[in-house]
Amino acid sequence: MVAMVTRHDEHTTFAPTSTKRMPETARELFDALPELPGFRADVIEGTLIVSPVGTPEHADCAMELYRALLPVMDDQGWKGRAGNVDVCIDGPREPVEPDFVLAPYDCPRWGERELLSSGLIMVAEVVSYSSAGRDRTEKPLLYATGRIPIYLLIDPIAKSPSVTVHSDIDDGVYRAVNQVALGAPIQLPKPIDIELDTSIFKSGA
Repeated sequence: MVAMVTRHDEHTTFAPTSTKRMPETARELFDALPELPGFRADVIEGTLIVSPVGTPEHADCAMELYRALLPVMDDQGWKGRAGNVDVCIDGPREPVEPDFVLAPYDCPRWGERELLSSGLIMVAEVVSYSSAGRDRTEKPLLYATGRIPIYLLIDPIAKSPSVTVHSDIDDGVYRAVNQVALGAPIQLPKPIDIELDTSIFKSGA
């Protein structure tokens, strides 16, 4: 993993190369980043984290989820996106790039580039070795803070591969956590309200 770190309470000294104001926070540094093919960028608790994109198997999991939800998306008029979509966490305004995003067509945005988290229906992360700690520990709190109703965690690399649904936000925390072994069915709560066959994610194991 490649990481660049800037915290809100720290200042980084840059060699003066122009009269332009240099970024002073992780949010400002994220906004100033050029396109980084092959990498993804998140800001979590004031830290900018740049990490490589996942393997083809990692991407397969996100696409299998997209295909599984396609009937619901068509029925409800929702839009699913597998990667390459930035989400602004409502509140701290920190940007993240989930592996999968489910949103209504009219989901509000923060600026032109980012979907606003409080307008989403669900996000999903596929755990990789470079993101395991963040996906399992930090992202549940971050997504609950951003009022995303459902967080789906697909973990094919765990000692016991699993799929976990986080839902029912109360006081900035997901109160309902339902985990099954990878391959078992799991219920995605309302408004999705379907039973998901998690055997579709075994290609990422």
